[in-house]
Amino acid sequence: CEISNLPKEVYQHLACYVPKIYCLGPNLNPQNEDLLAPLLLQSPLEWYLCGEEPSVGLAKLEQNNQPSQLCGHVFKVGEPTYSCRYSCAADPTCVLCMQCFLGSVHKEHRYRMTTSGGGGFCDCGDTEAWKKGPYCQKHEPNISDSSQKDPLANLSDEMIARTYNVFSIILKYAVDMLTWEKEDELPEGLEPPARGDTYYCMLFNDEVHTYEQVIYTLQKAVNCTQKEAVSFATTVDRDGRKSVRFGDFQFCEQAKSVIVRNTSRQTKPLRVQVMHSSVVAHQCFALKALTWLGQIIRYSDALRRILCQVGLQRGPEGENSSLVDTLMLCDSKMWKGARNVYHQLFMSSLLMDTKYKKLFAIQFAKNYERLQSDYVKDDHDREFSVTDLSVQMFTVPSLARMLITEENLMTTIIRTFMDHLRHRDLHGHFQFERYTAQQAFKFRRVQSLIGDLKYVLISRPTEWTDQLREKYLEGFSAFLELLKCMQGMDPVVRQVGQHIEMEPEWEAAFTLQMKLTHIISMMQEWCSSDERVLIEAYKKCLSALTHCHSGFTDGEQPITLSMCGHSVDTIRYCVSQEKVSIHLPLSRLLAGLHALLSKTEVAYRFPELLPLSELSPPMLIEHPLRCLVLCAQVHAGMWRRNGFSLVNQIYYYHNVKCRVEMFDKDLSMLQAGASMMDPNHFLMIMLSRFELYHIFSSADCRKRYNRENANKDVVQQNNTLIEEMLHLVIMIVGERYTAGVGQVECFDEIRREIVHQLCIRPMAHSELVKALPENENKETGMERVIDSVALFKKPGVTGKGLYKLRPESAKMFNLYFHHYSRADQSKAEEAQRKIKRQNGEDSVLPPPVLPRFCPLFASLVNILQCDVLLGILGAVLQWAMEPSGGHWSESMLQRVLHLIGMGLVEEQQHLLSSAEDNDTNFNFTLKISRPGEAPANTPSILALLETLQNAPHLEVHKDMIRWILKVKLIQISLQSHLDSSGHSQEEVSIGSTVRDKDKAERKRKAEMARLRREKIMAQMSEMQRHFINENKELFQQSLEELDPSTSSTLEHSPSSCDSTLFCVGPRRWRAGGSDRRQVVTCILCQEEQEIRIDGKAMVLAAFVQRSTVMSKNRKRPPHNPDKYDPLFMHPDLSFGTHTGSCGHIMHSHCWQRYFEAVQAKEQRRQQRLRVHTSYDVENGEFLCPLCECLSNTVIPLLPLTKTSCSSEQPDLSQWLNITSLQMKALLSAHRKAKAADADGVDDMDGVNDCPPPDGFKLDYTPKNPYSSTIKEMLTTFGTATYKVGLKVHPNEQDPRVPIMCWGSCAYTIQSIERLLVDEEKPLFGSLPCRQDDCLSSLTRFGSACWTVSSHATVQNHFIRLLAALVPDPRVENTPCILDIDMFHLLVSLVLSHPAVFSLDSSGLSADTAQLYFLHLVTVAHIVQILLSSVPGESLILPLHKLHVCFSGLREVDSGWHLWCCVKAGILPYLRAAALFFHYLNGAPAPPELHTLGVGEWEALCGYLCLPSNLLQLFYNNRELMEPVVHCSRSSSVHYSTISYFRFPRESNHLIELPGDYSALINQASSFTCPKSGGDKSRAPTLCLVCGAMLCSQSYCCQSELEGVDVGACTAHTFACGAGVGIFLRVRESQVLFLAGKTKGCFYAPPYLDDYGETDQGLRRGNPLHLCQERYRKIQKLWRQHSITEEIGHAQEANQTLVGIDWQHL
Repeated sequence: CEISNLPKEVYQHLACYVPKIYCLGPNLNPQNEDLLAPLLLQSPLEWYLCGEEPSVGLAKLEQNNQPSQLCGHVFKVGEPTYSCRYSCAADPTCVLCMQCFLGSVHKEHRYRMTTSGGGGFCDCGDTEAWKKGPYCQKHEPNISDSSQKDPLANLSDEMIARTYNVFSIILKYAVDMLTWEKEDELPEGLEPPARGDTYYCMLFNDEVHTYEQVIYTLQKAVNCTQKEAVSFATTVDRDGRKSVRFGDFQFCEQAKSVIVRNTSRQTKPLRVQVMHSSVVAHQCFALKALTWLGQIIRYSDALRRILCQVGLQRGPEGENSSLVDTLMLCDSKMWKGARNVYHQLFMSSLLMDTKYKKLFAIQFAKNYERLQSDYVKDDHDREFSVTDLSVQMFTVPSLARMLITEENLMTTIIRTFMDHLRHRDLHGHFQFERYTAQQAFKFRRVQSLIGDLKYVLISRPTEWTDQLREKYLEGFSAFLELLKCMQGMDPVVRQVGQHIEMEPEWEAAFTLQMKLTHIISMMQEWCSSDERVLIEAYKKCLSALTHCHSGFTDGEQPITLSMCGHSVDTIRYCVSQEKVSIHLPLSRLLAGLHALLSKTEVAYRFPELLPLSELSPPMLIEHPLRCLVLCAQVHAGMWRRNGFSLVNQIYYYHNVKCRVEMFDKDLSMLQAGASMMDPNHFLMIMLSRFELYHIFSSADCRKRYNRENANKDVVQQNNTLIEEMLHLVIMIVGERYTAGVGQVECFDEIRREIVHQLCIRPMAHSELVKALPENENKETGMERVIDSVALFKKPGVTGKGLYKLRPESAKMFNLYFHHYSRADQSKAEEAQRKIKRQNGEDSVLPPPVLPRFCPLFASLVNILQCDVLLGILGAVLQWAMEPSGGHWSESMLQRVLHLIGMGLVEEQQHLLSSAEDNDTNFNFTLKISRPGEAPANTPSILALLETLQNAPHLEVHKDMIRWILKVKLIQISLQSHLDSSGHSQEEVSIGSTVRDKDKAERKRKAEMARLRREKIMAQMSEMQRHFINENKELFQQSLEELDPSTSSTLEHSPSSCDSTLFCVGPRRWRAGGSDRRQVVTCILCQEEQEIRIDGKAMVLAAFVQRSTVMSKNRKRPPHNPDKYDPLFMHPDLSFGTHTGSCGHIMHSHCWQRYFEAVQAKEQRRQQRLRVHTSYDVENGEFLCPLCECLSNTVIPLLPLTKTSCSSEQPDLSQWLNITSLQMKALLSAHRKAKAADADGVDDMDGVNDCPPPDGFKLDYTPKNPYSSTIKEMLTTFGTATYKVGLKVHPNEQDPRVPIMCWGSCAYTIQSIERLLVDEEKPLFGSLPCRQDDCLSSLTRFGSACWTVSSHATVQNHFIRLLAALVPDPRVENTPCILDIDMFHLLVSLVLSHPAVFSLDSSGLSADTAQLYFLHLVTVAHIVQILLSSVPGESLILPLHKLHVCFSGLREVDSGWHLWCCVKAGILPYLRAAALFFHYLNGAPAPPELHTLGVGEWEALCGYLCLPSNLLQLFYNNRELMEPVVHCSRSSSVHYSTISYFRFPRESNHLIELPGDYSALINQASSFTCPKSGGDKSRAPTLCLVCGAMLCSQSYCCQSELEGVDVGACTAHTFACGAGVGIFLRVRESQVLFLAGKTKGCFYAPPYLDDYGETDQGLRRGNPLHLCQERYRKIQKLWRQHSITEEIGHAQEANQTLVGIDWQHL
C-alpha cells in the first residue's frame, strides 16, 4: 500500500476493530481481549514492520543487535536495591539490582541495602554513575567492539522507513487518545461505523479521599455489596480509574450524581466521568499500543533509536510540540495507569539511549516550570508524576553541568521555588502564619524542587569553564535572594506579664531550613573548588548581608561602654525587649565562606581581591550574637511565657539535623568577628548583649555589686546568664575543630564528635550515627575514624553491639564541648570522673590540649589574656570567697576555673612552640599574678586561687584549683628554663615529682580508710553476738522447728529405703506423712494454708490454650466442635490443649474476689473507652495479680492421695479376667439403665445380664472426699479446659469434659518432654519450678476430676479406652491401633480408672491396675512402632525376627537394627510416662535421670517397673498379649489409607531462614497477592511455622472468620497454629506475634547487621545476617507455648500496642 495514506488505513482498521474487541461489557478487561487484540491489531503491524513472519523477523533483529551495556532493569515495588557506601558511586541515587550487585565488585565493600518504592532503574553499566566498578560481570563491555557506531547501520533503508511510519502512526494515535478530553466523541478518522448507546461511569483516583469514604459512597451509588465496593476501591487505587457502572447514558449519569453529592461535603468531590464505550475502548488499546512499543524496541537498539526520534521530533506547532512534550505537559490530567505506562516507555526508550537522553533532558528543563506547577496543583504522589524522572537526568554529572550552562537550570529551579512561596511579610520575609492544610500540602509538594536542586549540585565540578562560572554565580545570586527572604523570618518578642495566647507557626520555617541544610553545604563545596568563584560568591554574600542590615532601626541608639580602662562605641539593644529571629541563613553562609577563605588560603594569597578591610566586625557579629543570647535567656527561664514554639525552635537550632548550618555557623561568625576586633571591645559588646554589663562594669563589682536588695528571680536569671556567657567565651576560644578555623582535617572533627558521644556512655552504632550530622550522601564519615578511638563489643542474645571509648582517647575530653546538651554534659562529667576514680587517678577534668588556630583566626587566643576577661574572672573568684547564698553558682566558678586552665594550657603550647620561632606575646601567668591598680589594690587571680584552695565550702572544686596551681609552677620553671637553655626537658621531671607527692598522699589515705573499715566490721560482729545471747530462746525455738522435718525426710530419702525406686505398681515408693504435708502461701492475702482434701481450696493461676506445636499434620481440617469425639488422640497430634502456669498460688475465694473486681473494672472501662486491654475478660482471662502473666483459669492444688497396698496381688492374666468381668457387668448395667430411660420396656435378653464379680458393687455411689470449694474449683478448671480445647460454650455436664482434661495433661507432659530433649537437659531436676508445680497439680487434678463428672460417663469412657487394648466384641467403632497416640491412651486409662475402681472393694490395688495399664500400652506401642517402621510386611515376620534376635543371635543385623528402632521409637513415650507417674504418685526420681548420660534406658525401665528388655513383657504373657497384636493386624487393612510417620516423632522446628536478609526481600518482591490478579503485595509476610507467604494488612486478602473480617495473617493462625502465629514482616524486618483475633505484638527480628543491631523498618540499610541464637530464642518461645504470654507482657508494657487492629494484619 502507498505510504501516503497508510495513517488513514491504520485508523480505519482501528476504528473498525477496537470497539469490537474492547469494552463490550461491564468489565473493562475481559479475557478475550488479550487473545483477539494481538491477533487483529498487533500482528498486522508486526508483519508490516518486519516484512515477513514476525517471529522470524524479530528474531533476526535480536541476533544482529549489540546489547547496551546499561542494565536498565526497572525496579518493582519492594525489590531490594543496593548502593555502595565506599566512594564508588557518583552519588547516593546510584543503585544496582540484586543480580548486578552479586556480580559486581561492590559486594565486597560496605554497602547499603534498601527496598525500592518502584520506578527507578538499575545503574549498572553507566560509567557516569560509578567512579569505580561500573560494570557487573554480565554487563562487562566487549573489548573488540570498541567502535561506537550508529545502531541504525544494521538495518536496511526500507526497514527504517517502515519502522518510522508505524512508530509515528501508533505513537501519535496513543498520545491523542491518552490526552483526549472529550467524553462522547473520538478524534477524526476513528469514529466507529455504528454507534451504540453504551456508556461507562468512570471513577478516578485521588489522594484526598480515604478507602473508607470511597467504599461507603460506592455502596450507596451503585448499590453493590461491601466486598464488591472494596474490590472497586482497590482497583481504582491501583490503576487510577475503574468503571463502576455500564449501561445507557441516563443510568450512568445517575450514579455519577450520587457519587459527586456524597463526596463533596468536606473536600472537592471524587472525579467521575460518564464516557462513551468507544472512547474507553480506544483508550484501553492506546495503553496496549504503548506497551507493545515498549516490547518491540527491546529486540533492537536500532528500533529504540527510531522510536526516540519519532517521539522527540518537533510537530507542526514548533516549540514544545513533539509527542513527548505533549505527553509530559498533559501528565497531571492523565490517570495513574496511563502515566505508569508512558513513564515506563520513556524509561526503556529515551533514558536508555545516551544521545536522546540528552535531548530529552533539554526538553525537560525547558518545560520545567510548567511541569512543576502542574505537579503542585495535582494531588497524586510524586512517584506517579513525570517530574519524578528528574532524578534520572539531573544526577548525571555531565547532563547537570550542561543544563546549568545551557538552560540555566539552577536559576530556573530556585525561581520556580520562590514563585510558589508567595506569602511574604512587610520586610519581604517568608510568612508561614495561619498555615492551612491546603497550604501545608502545597508546601510539601514544593519541597520536591529542593530535591531537584540537590540532584543538580550533588557532584562537584572538577574543572570549571567560564560559562559554568557565570551560570553558577547567577544561580548563587538567585539562591541569595531566597536566603534574603529567610533572613530574620518568624521573629519573636519576649512575652512579659501574661502567657502567649496563640502558639505561632514555626515548623514550616524549620522544615525549609532542614531541606536547605544540605544545599547550603553543597553550595559552599562548589565555591571552595574554584578560587574565582569563591571570591565572587563571598562578595555577593557580603553585599546581600549588608543590604539586609542597612536598616539598623529598631531601638538601636549608639552608646559608649567602658570597662577596665578600655572603651568601645556600640548600639543599645536588648534581646529581652526587641524582636529577635533565629533564622539567619545569610550570616551563616558568609561565616561558612569566611572559613573557606582561610581553609583554601585564598585569604592569604589574594588579599587585594577581598573586601576584608571594609568588613565591619560589629555588624557581622550582631545577629548571631543576639541569637545565642536568646538561647541563653531561654535557658535562664526568661522566655517561659512564649510557650512551646520557642522551646522547640531552640531545640532544633542545636539539634544534629540543623546545627551544622545554624548553631555551628553562628559560633564561627562570632569567631570571625572577634578575630578582627580588639578582644576587650568584643567582650564588652558581648556583656552588653547579655545584659550583664552593669554587673561587671561598676568599680566595686568585686564586692558583689549590691545584690542584697535584688529580686531572687532576677539574681537566679543573672547567674544563669553569667554561666552561659562564660560558656560562650570557652566555645569561642576553644572550638577549633572546623577546617579553616583551626589547623585540622575534616575527620578530626568527626573523631572528636565520636569521642565526646562515647564519653557519655558506650553507644550502639545506630545511636552514634544519629548523633552525628549526615552529609548530602547520608554518610557521617564515622567508619573512617571510629576504630581509632573506640573498641567494639558484640551483643549477646538480646541487646545491641556497643562501641566503648579507648582509654587513651579520653584525654581529648572537653567538659564544655559545644554540642553537649545540659543533660549530656552532666552525664559525661559523672562518667569521666567515675572512670578516673576507678583507675585511681585524680578526678580533675582539665581542659584538653587544642590544635593551633589558622592564621586568619590566630588573634582569638588573646581573648584569654585581655583585661576585660581577667576582670570578669577576678570578680567571680572574689564572690566565691564566701559561701554562695544564691549570689554565685558552683557551675559559674567551674567555668571560670576552666577558662584559667585553658589559658595555662594555651601558654604551655606557646612556650613549647616558641622554642622554635621565638616570638611569643602570650603571657598568661604573668597576667594572672598581677594585682589590681593602685586605688583598689585588688588581689591577683593567683592570690585568690591560693586562698580558695583552703575554703571549706569549695570541696568540689579543690582538685581543679590544685591542678591549676600545679601547672602554674611548672610553667614558671619552664619559662625560666627556656630563657636559659631554650629546651624543655625539665617539664617532665617537675610533673613527675608533683605526681609522686600525690601518689604518696593517696596511699596514706587508702591505708587510713582500710583501718577504719576493719574497726567498723569488728564493732558490728560484736553487736550481733550480744543480740543472739540476749534472745537465746528465740533462736533455740527456730532451730528445733527446723529439726524434726529434716530427720523425717532422712528416713524416706531414696538412699535409706529400698535400693531401687519405682514410681508405679504395688511396690512403688510411698510418701510418709510429712512428705504429704504441703504448706503454701496465698499471694493475695499472704496467709499460709496447708493443702488438704477437706480444707480451703488453693489454686494456681493457669493458662490453657489450643496448640499445634507438636503437630505432624497441619493440613487436617479443624473438626466440628459439636460432634467431635476427642477420646482417642491421633498420633499426628494435629491439635492439642496445652496448660501452662506462672506458678503463683491463691486461695480460691481470694481469686474469685480478685476476678470479680477485674470484671467490674472491665465493665466500667468499656463504658468509658472502647479499646481492648491485653486480656479478654469475657473469655475468662485475667493477669496473675503478682507477675501480670496472662491466665484464663486456675488449677486446684491437691495433696498426694493416701494408698494402702495389700500383699496379695493377682498376676496379669487373673487381673485381666477380673477386669473384663467387671466391664461386662458395668456395660450391661449401663445398657439396662439406658433402655429403662428410653422406653421402660425391658427388651434386653437375659443373656446380656452379667452378674458382677465378688466385691464389685454396681449400685455403690462413692462419697466425694473433697471440700465444696475444691469441688467448685475442679469444675472450674475442667470446664475451662473443655471450653478452650474444643472452642465451644462451657457446659459442665458434657461427657467430653474429663476427656479434655486428661488430654491436656498428656499433651502438656509430651510437649515438656520434647522441650527437654531439644534443649539437651536431663529429664528430672532441670524444670523451672513454675512448670514443675503446673505438672504436679495438673496430673493430680486429672486423677480427681472424675469425682465431679457423671460416674457412668467416666466408666463408659474407661470401657471404650480399654477395648482399644483388649478387644471387646460389645464395644463398637474402636479405632485401629495405628490411629491412637499411646501416651494419651495411657494417661486416660490411668486417670479414668478410679471411677471404676471406686466400685471395687475386693482388695485389688489401684497400683496394680496402673502397672498393668503401663504394660499393655507399652506392648501396644511396640507393635505400633514395628508396624510403622516396617510398612507392608506382615506383623508375624518382625515378631519372628525379634524372637530370633533375642534367642542370642545378635549377629542378625536387621534384628539388631530393628531393636534399635524400637528402643529409639519408644523412648519419648517412656520418658513421658516417667514424668507422669512421678507427678501422679510423687516418687522421687533416681539420680541417673537427673543427669544426661548413658544409663538413661536402664534407669527409666527400672523406675517404671518394666524389664529393660521390653520384649519380656510379651513373652511372659504370650497368650494374653496375642489379642493385642492381632487386634492391630485385623485393622492393618487400612495400611494404604493412613500416612505413616516414623517413631520417634521429630520435634517441630521453625522454618529455615536464609543467612542473608536480601534473599528474603527478593523472594518477597516477586510474591504477588493471590487474590488481586498478579498485583504486587504491599506487606508480604512470612509464616515462620510453615513457611507460607501471605499478603497481610490489605483489603484484598481479608476473609471472614467467625463473623469478623480478618486479615490474611489472622486467618492463617487459625489454620496453622490454632490461633497463635509467628510471622516475619519482610519489608519491615519485624517479627509479628499474633494470638487470637485481638492480640499481637512486634518482636525483635533474628536478623542483625555487622554492628549487632536489628533494623526494624529497614531504615538504616546495613546488610543484615541471620543470628542463630536469636532465632533459637524465638523458636524456644514457640515450643514453650509462651507466645501468648509474651504478647500479654508486651501489651501491658506498651499501651500503644493495644490500639492496633491486629485482626486486620
